[in-house]
Amino acid sequence: MKHDYNSESPLVQLVSFNKLLEHYDEQLNSANAHLAERAKYVLDAQAPYPILREGFSDLSLLEKHKDVIRVILEDSFSPILTKNEIKTASTPFENLVFNSSERFRQILKDAGEDFDLEITNIPREFGYIMRCTVILKFYYGYNLDFKRPFFYDIPDTNGVMRRYRILYNADFMEIIPTENAKEITPDDVDELLDNFYNLDIWKEKIPPNSFIAKGFVISNMFDVTAEHSVSEIKSTLIGRAQRGKETFMESFEDTFRSFFNLNDIKVGFSGYDSGANRFFRIYGKGMESYILNGKDMEDCDSMFCNYTHGKLFKQNKYFAISNVEKYFEGSKGETQPYRSLMEQGIKSAILAPIAVNGNLLGVLELVSGKVNELNSVNANKLDDVMPYIVAAVMRTIEEEENLIDAVIQHECTSVHPSVYWKFQEEAKRFMADELAGNEPVFKEVVFKDVYPLYGQIDIKDSAKERNLAIQRDLMIQLSEINDVLEIAFEKYKLPIYEELMFRVNNYLNEVKEALFTHTEQAVFDFVKEEVDPVFNHLQKQDEEIAGLLEKYIQKIDKATESYYDHRRNYDNSVMEANMKLAALLDKRQEEAQEMFPHYFERYKTDGVEHNMYIGSSITKDREFSELFLSNLRLWQLQVMCEMENKYYSLKPHLPVKLDVASLVLVYSTSLAIRFRMDEKRFDVDGTYNARYEVIKKRIDKSFIKGTNERLTQKGKLAIVYSQRKDEKEYLRYISFLKAKGYFTNNIEIVELEGVQGVSGLKAIRAEILYQKDKKSERTYTYEDLMQELSS
Repeated sequence: MKHDYNSESPLVQLVSFNKLLEHYDEQLNSANAHLAERAKYVLDAQAPYPILREGFSDLSLLEKHKDVIRVILEDSFSPILTKNEIKTASTPFENLVFNSSERFRQILKDAGEDFDLEITNIPREFGYIMRCTVILKFYYGYNLDFKRPFFYDIPDTNGVMRRYRILYNADFMEIIPTENAKEITPDDVDELLDNFYNLDIWKEKIPPNSFIAKGFVISNMFDVTAEHSVSEIKSTLIGRAQRGKETFMESFEDTFRSFFNLNDIKVGFSGYDSGANRFFRIYGKGMESYILNGKDMEDCDSMFCNYTHGKLFKQNKYFAISNVEKYFEGSKGETQPYRSLMEQGIKSAILAPIAVNGNLLGVLELVSGKVNELNSVNANKLDDVMPYIVAAVMRTIEEEENLIDAVIQHECTSVHPSVYWKFQEEAKRFMADELAGNEPVFKEVVFKDVYPLYGQIDIKDSAKERNLAIQRDLMIQLSEINDVLEIAFEKYKLPIYEELMFRVNNYLNEVKEALFTHTEQAVFDFVKEEVDPVFNHLQKQDEEIAGLLEKYIQKIDKATESYYDHRRNYDNSVMEANMKLAALLDKRQEEAQEMFPHYFERYKTDGVEHNMYIGSSITKDREFSELFLSNLRLWQLQVMCEMENKYYSLKPHLPVKLDVASLVLVYSTSLAIRFRMDEKRFDVDGTYNARYEVIKKRIDKSFIKGTNERLTQKGKLAIVYSQRKDEKEYLRYISFLKAKGYFTNNIEIVELEGVQGVSGLKAIRAEILYQKDKKSERTYTYEDLMQELSS
């Protein structure tokens, strides 16, 4: 065994049996003749060796006088109890055992030759300080409670780790000062109590070798493996950090092995989804499910026979399979879970329901490769740990729900991270109000003095393109209806078919000319109410027509209940473009937030629009200056050009080749924004500020003054403003970005026709330079690019 006698210590350690021998000195004069005789026998044995009373540090004397020492300690180590008690006599602190019970010797033997006995939960660096606390208590009389339960961890013959709690009996110790000992005042003690980890202070007050510790200690040990395993399982399940570790399942299994005192137990989990009535695999580091045997999920009915089902679901009781093979053969190898377990070489198992209020959430699976090792008797040991397993599963489910909520909040609502702090403050105030017993009201969140930035990249003529797609779909559908009716009329000569054909042709002509919303609805109603019933009748009556109708029905989209071919292409093109553009904008937005936090929202329409608000009221802890507004404006121009580039690199791959046009609105007056609780979004606050919203909504439909030319054009970025200083600022940005290859020299300034309630707006239109691909150094104008792509 290892002993560190060279390290510094406040105590000079002497082994002595003086205190124990003093008990025998008293008993010499006992009225009980037997006791007096026993005392004389012990004292006579010791008398020739005064060093055993005086104390010694030469540990070889323990071996030399071992027979006499055995006589002195005989009453303390009863031979009757030696096979049962785990007991030692040793030097304090260093664990040098010089006498022990037979059971203790057997435990050490089982642990193997390489095993070193060491107290598990005392860090070595605390050794000096621990000895000092003993001196403060036993010599100076300051009662410091430094007591902690001490443990030995010792493996048994099967390699299962067992834990023993140590109780010390220090009645046979004396503490005597040497010339190095100092006087200690209550102030000194206060200082020590404030500096537990400061070794230098402890050494100053209680110097090395300032006391002699004379005597020995008796330790009694108790096997607390079962209790320890329960608490280990508790702490493993409670500690979230541990559950994420790679080794989590390994140490969890080790704990179960100690708990059951079986060295080959494996632990698995499977979750249960009551809605779908099936078991599913839980994805965690090292987690297995032995009943699922590699599958991701399995319907419950095919998973369990009726008896197992009843136990787990109805009674919420453990289901033990002590002999898997026997059950497997009894069910002719058909029934689960026996088949899965047999395939994996499992011979016995316990399935324990993880249930709350009678509702099954999952199953804890304990499996062993030995027959009868797991059975209905030792299954009851789980009673002590199941509540913690259930609690951990419940917490995991809650954590997952919280994560899901966070994803929903992130994806579907508009409380942007930059303003979240304000909502948190309001929520705290709301809760404090509620606790105080008032009627709490969630006040509206307002940010004053913020500067708005708005930009959009919009699909050109989207309404026209959509109508064209609908028109084509309706014409194909009506033509195909007509074809079927023609065959039916030829075959059956029923005037009703002719009359239907007449109406179908009328609708065809109507749709061909122009598409109005009411026409689309009228065609839809006509098909549903007039054509479908006739087709149903024909399908049953005529096999040839039924074949034609089968093809017709296949082309009908289930969701829209009409032809959806050209519209699908249009919708997919818009969706794909929006997705890619929004993803680019979101990614670039993260960088912009780093520069200076600001509110940002974007939404997809026929294109992608974004709103940004920047100002000191939005940032909680940063000083705002207009430099950051200028920076964000320049950033916005760059990103708009990048989005345009992104779209035109995507355009050749889209089902419908649409064009886009971009626009930025500059507004140099700060305004206030208010979170509208009903709409769950921010809106500008106040009537004066509302002018900004009006401009924003109408701007992309505006025309150049005195012409029929629309402001927004493909291949050009339109920057709308009303003040001269904004014009100068943006011409400066464009000049800089031109040098970086974002724009051509084709830049114009135009005046806009007054839109309802708003006049005096101007715009800069800058022609964008495109790169055909990321690698290409060559840039193109819109016209060049279209020619290049079509060549």
